[in-house]
Amino acid sequence: MIQVFAGVWALLLGIVLIMLGNGMHFTLIGLRGGIENFSAAELAIVTSGYFVGFLSGARYTPLLIRRVGHVRVFAALGSFMSAGLISFPLLPEPWAWTILRLLIGFCMSGIYVAAESWLNNAATNETRGKLLSAYMIAQTLGIIGAQGILTLGDAGTAVLFIGASILVSISFAPILLSVAPAPVVEVTRPMGLRALFAGSPLGTVGIFLLGTVYATQSGMGAVFGTQIGMTASQIALFIAMLFAGALVLQYPIGWLSDQVDRRKLVFASACVGAAACALGYATGGALGPLMAAAFLAGGVTTPLYALLLAYTNDYLSTEDMPAASGGLVFTFGLGAIVGPLATGWAMQALDPFAFWLVLGATFVAIAVYALYRMTQRAIVPVDETQSYLGVVPTASPVAVEAASAWAVEQAEAESRQETEESEGEIEKAEAERKREAEPHPQK
Repeated sequence: MIQVFAGVWALLLGIVLIMLGNGMHFTLIGLRGGIENFSAAELAIVTSGYFVGFLSGARYTPLLIRRVGHVRVFAALGSFMSAGLISFPLLPEPWAWTILRLLIGFCMSGIYVAAESWLNNAATNETRGKLLSAYMIAQTLGIIGAQGILTLGDAGTAVLFIGASILVSISFAPILLSVAPAPVVEVTRPMGLRALFAGSPLGTVGIFLLGTVYATQSGMGAVFGTQIGMTASQIALFIAMLFAGALVLQYPIGWLSDQVDRRKLVFASACVGAAACALGYATGGALGPLMAAAFLAGGVTTPLYALLLAYTNDYLSTEDMPAASGGLVFTFGLGAIVGPLATGWAMQALDPFAFWLVLGATFVAIAVYALYRMTQRAIVPVDETQSYLGVVPTASPVAVEAASAWAVEQAEAESRQETEESEGEIEKAEAERKREAEPHPQK
């Protein structure tokens, strides 16, 4: 296993550095936007711009790579992203920030496609699960670490934006200087929403609603903190808790996913999220309860994403899974565009704590729909479900397709092992029966 990670350490290091820069910029938008007196509705539009760009990047980056090559696209997107990050304090206008966020979203999506293609190319059937898990952990740790870096500077100056740009710029050095060959990128055309809904209504609706939750948490969390008067350090801690919860709860929810009806787990996780949002709304701004609410609400969001992906795959044939993966990523992106807009307008019309109201209502909608679907379709036996892999919501279709393929391989391997063990038990019992049936020699 050490040999496997030795071949991708540069990629994982680069991803951590990229996520440090990108994680800083997400929180900085809320902090600096408050300083510039942007309204919640204006910041909601800025936030949604990132996810519009992200959807476009996931669709068009593979085409660019096929035309000019992996390394050139990777380096070009990194350069544009670095330039975009450093431009925010130079153009403190909502319209300019929206354009910059579109650019950064497009670049980040393309970077994910390129990086995940490299990672998938370096993996084998035996190592793919471990490498993908390491990649997801690297992403989450980068986002959490970014919040710590934010406490070292003043969001009112250009220093933190420059720092984020530097981190992104240097992140490409270990990746581009590594000797790993550049793979060919092939992303399956996404399945249409109607076909996706017909195959898995809960997966489609749940992923869309979860997209609104994730984008609201990651994009509007800092806006909420700014509007209720939290300090920069407190806001950084608040955002870090959203992602720390995901890091802690991913494994236990994933383990349960392979033991029980996944719809029940979707329902239970959504209920936990709704309860956490109720706690956040009722705190009145008290720091301790707010952090607990962030930990739980964020903690169930990322596992729910992977859970809904796995649940959808349970009802699809192996041939349909790659197209469904792309369709689910697209559906999630649509929700991510809508979520910040709805939350920003609610915060503008009501008060900053509408942040929790929108999140809580969305979690309730997921729970209610999961409960309804339990009455409409028979349960898939646990031993017939695919394996669970903790895919994070920032993953591109490349990683989601790779995770689906790994889940199928694991399920097939487990099925073969169970069959072989069962056949071995039958042969052993048959041999024992024959021995007992043989006449014993007379003494």
